[in-house]
Amino acid sequence: MTSKRWLALFLATLLLLGAAVLGFNYVVDPYGVFSHQMLSWPSYAMTLNPRAAKMDYLKEHHQEYDSYLLGCSSTSSFPVESLNQYLDARFYNMIMYGADMLDVEEEALYLLEHYEVKNLVVNVYLDNARDYDTLPDPARSYTMPPETTGQSAAAYYGQYLFLDPRHSLEKLTDLSQDTYLSQPFDVFCAETGAYDKLARDAESIGDMDRYLETYPVFANYPPASNTTQEEAITGTLDSLARIRDRCAEKGVNFLVLTAPVYADYLAYYDWDQVVDFYTRLADVTPYWDFSYSSVSFEPRYFYDETHFRNCVGEMALARIFGDESRYLPEDFGVYVTPENVQAHWEQLAQTAPLDQEDYTARVPVLMYHHIDEEGDSETNITPALFEAHIAALAQAGYTAVFPDQLAAYVNQGVPLPEKPIVLTFDDGYLSNYDYAWPILEKYGMVATIFMIGSTTGNTTHYKDTDHPITPHFSYAQGAEMVASGVISLQSHTYDMHQWGPYEKTDRPRENILPLEGESDEDYRAFLTADCQKSRQTIEEGTGEDNVHVLAYPSGAWNPLAQATLLENGFDITFTTQVGCNTLVKGLPQSLLGLCRYNVTQAVSVEQVLSWAGDARG
Repeated sequence: MTSKRWLALFLATLLLLGAAVLGFNYVVDPYGVFSHQMLSWPSYAMTLNPRAAKMDYLKEHHQEYDSYLLGCSSTSSFPVESLNQYLDARFYNMIMYGADMLDVEEEALYLLEHYEVKNLVVNVYLDNARDYDTLPDPARSYTMPPETTGQSAAAYYGQYLFLDPRHSLEKLTDLSQDTYLSQPFDVFCAETGAYDKLARDAESIGDMDRYLETYPVFANYPPASNTTQEEAITGTLDSLARIRDRCAEKGVNFLVLTAPVYADYLAYYDWDQVVDFYTRLADVTPYWDFSYSSVSFEPRYFYDETHFRNCVGEMALARIFGDESRYLPEDFGVYVTPENVQAHWEQLAQTAPLDQEDYTARVPVLMYHHIDEEGDSETNITPALFEAHIAALAQAGYTAVFPDQLAAYVNQGVPLPEKPIVLTFDDGYLSNYDYAWPILEKYGMVATIFMIGSTTGNTTHYKDTDHPITPHFSYAQGAEMVASGVISLQSHTYDMHQWGPYEKTDRPRENILPLEGESDEDYRAFLTADCQKSRQTIEEGTGEDNVHVLAYPSGAWNPLAQATLLENGFDITFTTQVGCNTLVKGLPQSLLGLCRYNVTQAVSVEQVLSWAGDARG
C-alpha cells in the first residue's frame, strides 16, 4: 500500500469515526438539546440540561401555559398547582440550577417576546447578591439555548455533537435501569417544569433525632463564609429592573418573592450585607420576603441549607394570596416596600425559633385487632381487658381522636385536645362491632378500623375457600358504626393482606410490597387499582365519606408504595413500628408512616397508660 493510499484510508477512517460519534450523540442526545427526541429520557428524567429542554418543550407546548415562575433551584418548591389556583392561571416552572439573575433575565425577556404571558413570578435568592454572569461547571448542563443568549447556533450545537461519547453511553445505561422513583436533582416533570420530588414527598418525617440521622448536614453544619459582591448586586438589580419594565410595557403581572434559607446558612453572610441587598431590592420592586423567619430554624422544613420542601412553598403562596385555610407561622412572609423595608429588617434581626410545643404535637397510637373471651393470641384481647384499657384512658383525661383531626392539626393548625390518643383496629373483625363499638361509645371514645375489603362480611370461610375464618363484620354493620360517629372506617387494602396458605396462587400478596420481579409499572397499576377499589367499596358500602387513610398490612412499606398511595389520595399511613409520633404543623410528611403500640392480652392497663404517657415526655 502506498503512503498516499494509507493516508487516505486513515483520514477516511477518522472521518467515519467522527461521523459515528456525531451521529451517536445526535440520536442519543444526552443533554436534550436536539428537538427530534428520537431516544427520549425515561418518564422520570427529562434531561441533563433542563434549561435547553424546557425551552424546547415550550416551543411545542407554550399554548398550554400563560404564566411562568423563574429562578434558581429553590424555585422548584413553589408549586405551580397552588399558583394556578390562586391566580386562575396556567404556570410553568422555569427553574434553572445554578441560575443567576442574568440567566433569569434572558429567559424572562425571551418568554415575554415570544409568548403570551399573564403572570411572571421571580424568586430572588440570597446568593444572587454574590453571583452574577457566572457559568457553573460543567458548562454543558447549564448552557442556555442560542435563541435566548445570542450565541451562534453552530457553536451551541457543536459542543453537544462533539461530546465525549461516554455521556451518551451513560444515558443508555440510565435508560436500561429505568425506575419510577428517582432522587437526583436533574429529574424533571415535563408538564410542570419542577424537579421530581416523589421519593422525597414520600418520606416519613416527624421525630427530630431520626431526621438528623437522615439529613446529618443539620446536625453537623459545615463552616463557611460568603460575601456579597457589589458587581453581583448591581447586575442582579439591573436585570430585575429590566424585567420589571418589560412586564409593565406588556401589561404582565410581575411578582417578586425571596426564598427561605436555613438559619445557619444565613449566618454565612454578614448581616449588614444581607440587609443592604434586600433594602436595595425594595427600591427596584416591592417583594414578598420569606428569606428569614421562625421557619428558617426548623430543619424538617428543609432538604439542605438552601432547598426547602414544597410544603414551605405552599405556605409562602398561601401568605401572599391570603389563604387562611393553611397553617402559617405569624412571622412567615412580609410584603416589603421602600416605606417599610428598614423596619422590616430591624424586626428580622430579632427573629428566634418557635418553641416546639407551638408547632409540634406528640400523639400515641394504640393498635388492637380482635376481641374475644379467650384472649389467647398475639392479636386477641378479652372484652373485660379492653374495657379496662378504655376506662383507664378516659379516667386519665385522654381524648381519642380520628386521623382527620391529626391532618387538621398539621395542615390547618387546628388545635388538638390536651391529651390526644388514636385508637385503631386492624382487619375488620366482627368483634369490633360486637364489643369494641359499644365499649367505646360508653366511654365517649372514638376509633378507626382498617378494613380488608376482600374479607369484609366473611363470617365462616376465608373468601371462597373451605378454610375457616375469624368472622368479619359486613358493610351494613360498618354503616351502623359510621353513622354513630364513634367509628371511622379506613383501608387495610382491598386484597393485599392475603393469607398465603389459603390463597389459590403461589404468589400471594401478603403485604403491600411489590412481588419479586414485579416491574414498577405493573406494581403501581395493581396498587392503584386496589386503592380505588378499597375506597369505593368502603364509601359506597358504609357511607364513610372520605377514605384516605391506610394501615400497611403487617406494617411493611417502601417509598414506592408510599408515593403511589399519595398519588391516589392516601395521605395518612400507619405502620406497626413501635413508638410515639411527632406531628409538625405545615409538614404533611409527619402524617406518613405513623407508629403504633400493639395491644394484646399481655398488655396491662398500666402499660397502656405508660404508652399514652410517652407523649407527655
